[in-house]
Amino acid sequence: MLVLAVSLFLLVSCQRVPGGERPQDTAAALQQVKSGTNGVKLSLVPNYPLPTVYDQNELIAILEVKNLGNYNLEPQQCFVQVTGFDPNILRGGLDLLRSCAENIGTLEGKTVYNLEGGFNQLEFKASNIALPHGIFDYQPNLNFLVCYNYQITASPQVCIDPLLFQTASLQKACNYQKGVAVGSGQGGPVGVSRVGAEMTGNRAIFDITISNLGTGKVLSPFSDLQGCGDATSISRQDLDKVAYSVQLADGVGTCNPRDGIVRLSNGRGKILCSFDVPGTTAYETPLLINLNYNYLDSISKQVRIIKTPQ
Repeated sequence: MLVLAVSLFLLVSCQRVPGGERPQDTAAALQQVKSGTNGVKLSLVPNYPLPTVYDQNELIAILEVKNLGNYNLEPQQCFVQVTGFDPNILRGGLDLLRSCAENIGTLEGKTVYNLEGGFNQLEFKASNIALPHGIFDYQPNLNFLVCYNYQITASPQVCIDPLLFQTASLQKACNYQKGVAVGSGQGGPVGVSRVGAEMTGNRAIFDITISNLGTGKVLSPFSDLQGCGDATSISRQDLDKVAYSVQLADGVGTCNPRDGIVRLSNGRGKILCSFDVPGTTAYETPLLINLNYNYLDSISKQVRIIKTPQ
C-alpha cells in the first residue's frame, strides 16, 4: 500500500500544468503572456556609468536588456549601440555594436513558465578618455539605442453569421454586431487595437486597425537592424511599415493593402479584409492576424568628464 501511495503521489506531481495547479491559473498565465504592449526594454545599472568621471579613468556603462514581450529574439534579431558622444574623446570600444543576446544565445520572451521574460546585461566601456587640449569639462548625452525585429499574432474571436437576416436571434450562437474584443496589446509594442466586423451574405468583412502601442519608432521588417544608429542606413522609406498576414479558418479571402505592408500614419494603420465563408448557422472562430516589424527605442544619460587635476 505504501508503494502504491508513493506512486500515486509521484504521478499526480508529474501531471501538474504550468502556471498553477488549476486550469484557471494556467489560463490566466497564458492571457498574461498573450497580452501587453512591451517589447525590449533598456535600463542602466545604478552608477554605471558614474555621473562624473575623471579623464584618467575608464567610463563603464552596464546596460540591462529585458524582453518583456512574447517573441524570442535570436542574436541577429536585436542590437544595441551607444551614440551621442565624440569617439575621438571617448575611445576604446564604447561605440561597438552589440547583440542583445550576446553570450546567452536567445533573449527569450515571456512564457507561462516565465512571465517576466528573458534578461541580459551588456557592458560598454570607454577604456581611454582623451580630452582635447584646453578642454577641462565634457558633458555628452549618451544615447543607448536598441533596434530589434518583433513578430506577434493576434487571434481575436469573431462571429460569422452567413444568414444574417434569415434566422431568429434566439437560434444564433453569436452576434457579430457586438464587436470584437482585442484586449490591451498582444505581447509586443505594435499590435491590433481594433477589429470591426460586417456581414454581407456569405461574405465577412473585417476592418483591422494596427497601432504603435509603445514608446519607440516602427521600422520596416526589411530595414537594417545593424544600422539603426547610422542616419545614412535608415531612410524615410523604412519608417512606419508593418508586414502582415490575415487568415480565417475555412475562409478564402483578400486583404488591402495588397502588398502585405500596412503603412502607419500618426501611429495607426488600416487593413481591410473580406472572406467568403461557408455554412448556414452563426459560429465563432479565430481571426489570425500576424504582424512583423522592426522597432527602434532608446534611453539616455548625461555624463560629465572632467580633467584630472595635475
